[in-house]
Amino acid sequence: MGTPIAVFDRLSYMYPRSPEPVLRDISLEIREGEFLGLIGPTGAGKTTLCLTLNGIVPQFYGGRFFGRVTVAGLDTLAHPVSRLARHVGAVFQDPETQLITTSVENEIAFALENLCVPREEILKRIPRVLAAVRLEGTEQKHPHELSGGQKQRLAIAAALAMQPDLLVLDEPTSQLDPIGEQEVFAVVRELNEELGVTILMASHAAEQMAEYADRIALLSHGELITIGTPDEIYSQVELLHEHNLRPPQVATTFYMVKKAGIPVPNVPVRLEQALRALDSLRGECRIAPPQVFPEPLTRSGDPLLSVRNLRYAYPDGTEALRGVSLDIRAGEYVLIIGQNGAGKTTLVKHFLSLLKPTEGLVTVDGADTRELTVSELARRIGYVAQNPDTQIFNATVGDEVAFALVNLGYPREEVEARTAGSLDGLGLLEVRDAHPFSLPKGDRARVVIAAILAMDPEIIIFDEPTTGQDYRGAKYILDISKQLHRMGKTVIVITHHLYLMPEYAERVIVMGKGMILLDGPIREVYHQAELLRSTFLSPPQAVLLAQRLARREGRDFKLLTPREVADCFLPSKNDEIPNGRA
Repeated sequence: MGTPIAVFDRLSYMYPRSPEPVLRDISLEIREGEFLGLIGPTGAGKTTLCLTLNGIVPQFYGGRFFGRVTVAGLDTLAHPVSRLARHVGAVFQDPETQLITTSVENEIAFALENLCVPREEILKRIPRVLAAVRLEGTEQKHPHELSGGQKQRLAIAAALAMQPDLLVLDEPTSQLDPIGEQEVFAVVRELNEELGVTILMASHAAEQMAEYADRIALLSHGELITIGTPDEIYSQVELLHEHNLRPPQVATTFYMVKKAGIPVPNVPVRLEQALRALDSLRGECRIAPPQVFPEPLTRSGDPLLSVRNLRYAYPDGTEALRGVSLDIRAGEYVLIIGQNGAGKTTLVKHFLSLLKPTEGLVTVDGADTRELTVSELARRIGYVAQNPDTQIFNATVGDEVAFALVNLGYPREEVEARTAGSLDGLGLLEVRDAHPFSLPKGDRARVVIAAILAMDPEIIIFDEPTTGQDYRGAKYILDISKQLHRMGKTVIVITHHLYLMPEYAERVIVMGKGMILLDGPIREVYHQAELLRSTFLSPPQAVLLAQRLARREGRDFKLLTPREVADCFLPSKNDEIPNGRA
C-alpha cells in the first residue's frame, strides 16, 4: 500500500457545550490507494472523524480541537474548507441532501463552477465521472427521476469530479434497497481498484465491508479500539459483540462451531471462505440431522385485513400494484420484502386509506377502507415511519403520546390513563416532561410507538424500522415489535434487512413489479434463493451455508440463523461432545 494520504495525529475533539469528547486521542494513517473501512456503533464518532478530513469539524461546528489532521500534506486547521474540498470528496448517508440542481450534468458541474474550474475542463470531466459510476445517458435527467442507488452514485460522481485525493463515504448505503447497495459497493470497488481512488467508508454493512475493504478500523466511544485486515477484525466475534457490532453471519456461524469443539483453524469472514471451510470440515466432524422446527401457526377466523384484486396507477400512469390479493389474520407477524419500486409502500398506503384503489377492494375488519376516514383507520392501524422523527411535533413526550387521543375527542380521564399506561409500558414515564428531541434516537422511536399504542390499534405497521440503525438499534425496535406481537397485536414489518427477521417474522410476502411473487412461512420463503435474487434480494449468509450443507448431505436443511447452522456440527466421537450434546 502507498504512502499516507491522510494522517490523524493524537486527535481529540469536543463539540460546543458537550461535556465529553466525541473523539479521544486518535492516531491513524489512511494510505494512498487503500479502501479503509470504518466501523463502530451509533455514537462512536465515525461521522465526526469523517468531517475532520474536510475541515468542517471544527471550522463549521467550532468546539475544542486537539492534535492534528493533515490531508495531502495540508493541515485541516490551517486551510479553509474550500481548499480542502479539492483534496477530499464527501458523500453522506442521504443522497437527497446533496442533490440540489435540476439535471445530472448540472449536479456534477455545480461544485466545479464554484471553484472556478474552466468550462472546457468541466465538460471533459462530466462524461468521465458518469462513466466511472455507470450513469452514462442520464445527463439531462432530473436527479429525482433516479433510483436511490443511482442518486447515491450521482453524489459519488459529483465528489469524484473534483478529482480528490481521498473519497470519504459516511454510511452511503444505509438508506438503500439491496440493489442500490450492490450498485454503490460495486462502483466504489471499481473506483478503488481500477482508478486507484483512496476510499474511507463508514458502514454497518458487515458482509460487504468484509468483502471489499483492505483494512478495517473499529471506533467505539470516540476511541480507536483496533485496526487490521477484515479477516483480523471480523473474526474477533467476541470483540465485535462487546462493542454492539454485528459480525458477518459466516463469522458468527464458524465461531459457534469452533466453540462447540470442532477444529476450525480460522474463522472465515467472507462467504466463499466459509463455503470452503464447510467442505474442509467434512472429515473432522459429524453432521447432525436438521432440527425439527414447529409448524407455523395457522390462524383461523375471518381476515382482519383483506385485499382483493387491488390495482393502483399513479397520476403519471405508473402501475404500482397489479392485481394484489392477500389476507392477514389477527395475531400474525408478517414481513413484506422486495426492492424499491416493488409496490410495498403503495400497498401499505392502501391499508391506511392514504391512497384509494384504482380497482379492487381493501377491507379492515370487514369494513371497506374507502368508506372509512383516516382518523377512523388510525384507531385500528398504527404506523411507524422509516424515520420516527418525522412523526414527532410536540414539545414534551407526554403531549406527543396524548396528541392523537385529544384530537379524536377522548375524555380527559381516558387520555391521561391511556397516556400513562403507554408511557409506562415502554419505560418512558420518567421522561414524560422531556422534549422528545432531547432523547437518543432509539428512545424517540419508543415515543412514536408509545403514541401509537395509546390508541390501542389492532394492527401495527413498521415501515423500514431498521434503516439507518446500527445492529443494537435495529434489534431494539424489532424487540418492541415482538413484545407487541406477544400482546396479541398483528404486526407488519417492511425491511430490506433479511438477516434480522428470522427471530421475529412467521410469514413472508415477497413483492416484485407490483405483484405478490411468493407468500409463505419464513422457512420456505428464505430458501427460495433464485426467486429472491430475481427481485435483487439475497438470502442471509446462514441460509446459503445451510443450502450448501443440504446439497452435500443430500438432506433438506431449512435453517435460517448462524446458531441453527452451527448446531448441525458435532465432533466425530461421542465422548468429545461438549455440554452433553448428542
